[in-house]
Amino acid sequence: MSEAGRVVCVTGASGYIASWLVKLLLQRGYTVKATVRDLKDPKKTEHLFALEGAKERLHLVEANLLQEGSFDAAVEGCEGVFHTASPFYHKVVDPQAELLDPAVKGTLNVLGSCSRTSSVKKVVVTSSLAAVGYTGKPRTPEVVVDESWFSDPEFCKSIKAWYILSKTLAEAAAWELAKEKGINMVTINPAMVVGPLLQPVLNTSSETILNLINGSPTFPNMTFGWVDVRDVANAHISAYEDSSASGRYLTVAKVAHYSEVAKIVRELYPNLPVPEKCADENPYVPTYQVSKERAKSLGLEFTPLEVSIKDTVESLKEKNFVKV
Repeated sequence: MSEAGRVVCVTGASGYIASWLVKLLLQRGYTVKATVRDLKDPKKTEHLFALEGAKERLHLVEANLLQEGSFDAAVEGCEGVFHTASPFYHKVVDPQAELLDPAVKGTLNVLGSCSRTSSVKKVVVTSSLAAVGYTGKPRTPEVVVDESWFSDPEFCKSIKAWYILSKTLAEAAAWELAKEKGINMVTINPAMVVGPLLQPVLNTSSETILNLINGSPTFPNMTFGWVDVRDVANAHISAYEDSSASGRYLTVAKVAHYSEVAKIVRELYPNLPVPEKCADENPYVPTYQVSKERAKSLGLEFTPLEVSIKDTVESLKEKNFVKV
């Protein structure tokens, strides 16, 4: 399918999901205006310029999430905007400055630019399962999390889950502004994203796999939803191209405890030092279910977790992140 002549914007284009999004949009014939924080930083730009079609149809624009109006030039003339820019890391000193402000104010800043730009017909926002599943209610094997769930900000604060809080507040603020300004918006809510890296720097979700193969003595007692980065990028494009798409779309291939992920890595790579012991002696955090109905309505077929993990490890090796 060719989308020659159609112009879209991708924010935070040097990121993990966004880089794949730019790659797949270019493959489909779109012209892409992509924002990065620093045009002079080769780590943010070189891998994008190396993509097929980039020479002809990729235009990089400098923009800052916290600078009012800095996305105006990027969204000008675009029919669609994919807002993926939002920080994701766990070790924070100042949650407000490092996570909450860039996520919430940045999202409102981008949507503000979209509301002032008459060419923009649809906005796809990268949210997260973080904004969905953290309610304080138990998640057990019979529980099915779906798009009607919203994480509880007070619960997130009580457990000091600052990244989860940032995505929860950002999505809530986005829906409020979209309603107020009449913006045609959908959100994609992926779980822990794995799969091959296009960017040269290590991202937080890929690090979850790297930690299992770089000599860690234990794996965490945690359960996550997991999904392939290529499926997440495709979900964004499908939600944009499908005129009937609306609301939220959870993108989760499988919910699995770290022990299962470690077992997959161990079976694929028996020579790697994959931990066999859990970090604590508590019962394993239970798994739960995530509804795939709405994701499947976009035509999505999820990559098996084993394939995603293998492709992650191969990519981490190729980029020399693996020590052994």
